[in-house]
Amino acid sequence: MTVPVIQQARVGAYIMKQRLRGKERYPLVLMLEPLFRCNLACPGCGKIDYEDQVLNKRLSVAECLDAVDECGAPIVSIPGGEPLIHKDIKTIVDGITRRKKFVYLCTNGLLLQKKLDQFSPTPYLTFSVHLDGMKEHHDKAVDQDGTFDQAVAAIHEARRRGFRVNINCTLFDQMNADEAAGFFDFCMNDLGVEGITISPGYAYERAPDQENFLNRRKTKQLFRDLLGRPSAKNWKFSQSTLFMDFLAGNQTYHCTPWGNPTRNIFGWQRPCYLLSEGYAPSFQALMDETDWQSYGTGNYEKCANCMVHCGYEATAVADTVANPLKALKVFLKGVRTDGDMAPEIALDNQRPAEFVFEGLVKTMTQQREEKDALAPKAGAGKASDAA
Repeated sequence: MTVPVIQQARVGAYIMKQRLRGKERYPLVLMLEPLFRCNLACPGCGKIDYEDQVLNKRLSVAECLDAVDECGAPIVSIPGGEPLIHKDIKTIVDGITRRKKFVYLCTNGLLLQKKLDQFSPTPYLTFSVHLDGMKEHHDKAVDQDGTFDQAVAAIHEARRRGFRVNINCTLFDQMNADEAAGFFDFCMNDLGVEGITISPGYAYERAPDQENFLNRRKTKQLFRDLLGRPSAKNWKFSQSTLFMDFLAGNQTYHCTPWGNPTRNIFGWQRPCYLLSEGYAPSFQALMDETDWQSYGTGNYEKCANCMVHCGYEATAVADTVANPLKALKVFLKGVRTDGDMAPEIALDNQRPAEFVFEGLVKTMTQQREEKDALAPKAGAGKASDAA
């Protein structure tokens, strides 16, 4: 695990505070999506085929900062879309870091070099650059030649200027263990980044490419093949030791979807960043009114193959706090890569998938348009009253 001491200390203190308060559900990371628009069209993305009227929507600075305050999580991840497209992204990031929250600004790197002058290095800001393997794999994954070289150049420049830089990597079925190991060596030795945030690809129901996502058994075997290599001791992952142990099949974890709540242009997304089955008007409504027991592997067909960090990292962190000696043992001895795997969660009683997305987006788009249409009238009324 490679996370700055100040971040570890702040997150640890936050978790202990929640436990002392007796809170069963609390967020660790706010997934703040200020827009869905992107300058790429990756086949594995679940956001690219929204209609233009949705892709052109933006969360305002006030909406973003209100979400940060409302949620209270110590870490804010800003995915997208491509956040650097947002004209107010600097103001948003500055507002979050002033609150002493740790920001991971996720970017495909194409605009990063151009935008670096807007930001200043700080322990509270990390550029999390999306790379899905070496040049051949990455450019294929994002469906655009030349993107790997642009991202790599931006990473080198960001590091030269003193910024924290992390690689955000999704492993798909096309990459074998040898190729993934070579990529991790490149990230550590050539790019010299702080760490790698890694996750197996999960099949968004609206992603154009549904064929190249890993199932759970393949995921566990891939990580065993990777982490059993001598060079693995040199790789730094921006995730907990027990999450990596989970990926290698040594822990039977259930998802903690409320650990990474999502706020986007439609509201607070239920139940998680990866599934969109409704929206709550506030963070508290999301936490109080979502039927959490209906989701997760073993509970819902759509969740059967998911092992993604936004669902399971919070579970692993909670286990680390509850069982520090177990986590220390894995840290010292390394992730086990042979022997029996932990039992799989039974899928016998999972409820069938419900495909409600199209209707939800239509409804939420209408509501958003009505809200936007009323905003100028409300502003005019206030101006008139003030006059």
